Amino acid sequence: VCLCFRDVPSVDILVWSELPTGAGLGSSAAYSVCLAGALLTACGAISCPLKEGESTARWPEEELNLINSWAFQGERVIHGNPSGVDNAVGTWGICWGTARERGQEVSLVASRVPTLRILLTNTKVPRSTKILVAGVKEKILKFPAIMNPVLDSIDAISQECQSVLEAMPANPSPEHYPVLEELFDINQHHLNVMGVGHPSLDRLCQVTMAHGLHSKLTGAGGGGCGITLLRPDTSSLAVEAAKGDLSACGFECWETNIGAPGVTLHSSSSLNAEVLHALSES
Repeated sequence: VCLCFRDVPSVDILVWSELPTGAGLGSSAAYSVCLAGALLTACGAISCPLKEGESTARWPEEELNLINSWAFQGERVIHGNPSGVDNAVGTWGICWGTARERGQEVSLVASRVPTLRILLTNTKVPRSTKILVAGVKEKILKFPAIMNPVLDSIDAISQECQSVLEAMPANPSPEHYPVLEELFDINQHHLNVMGVGHPSLDRLCQVTMAHGLHSKLTGAGGGGCGITLLRPDTSSLAVEAAKGDLSACGFECWETNIGAPGVTLHSSSSLNAEVLHALSES
């Protein structure tokens, strides 16, 4: 299907990423969303939202829907049968709301969610989302009476987690974090049952648990990355000790926050020097 409203000039596309690729951080979805937004804008299928003097701008919701639908097609090329959650979050952002898959439908729930401190760990174990997704599907077909209740339980975990996150901004309480930590643990056990765990991820969970921290895999599993929840009062000494032990396992760690606005168009004036240099060299 061609959505071009005017002739599109030949273009060179330069892609750079600060995310490790193939590690379960949604880098393919980020790529698909950015590519869809750029090409749809270039061919006039959606507007250019930047006004004079603005450094960044976002498209209206109707055009974000179009970006998301094309990004999902890109994810299908890369992963075969993706959930659609990654490209939805890449389009609308975590600050806008939460995305949840039910069957083949991805629903976006507009809600104010808190910014969470996390430790992000890359096990550096390569994996293929397409192969892992196919393996899960095969296990569900082979043992439907066993696997379907596991999937229902994971959905219940997601809904419980969403309820906690929605309650946190209005009524922040130290009691919320133990609940999230327990949900992390239960979810990780379920993911192992589904066959997407890996010894490196088990090791990550063991190392962080030794420091009183709770972790789970992120993305398709089978290696890649895991996230560790950090409470607001988690001391820097505890975090550094955990990072040291994880690094000794050969893993790479970053302390960061969960939260982002979604796909955004940037003017050249808003780009940092490193990016501008890369563009000038292309």
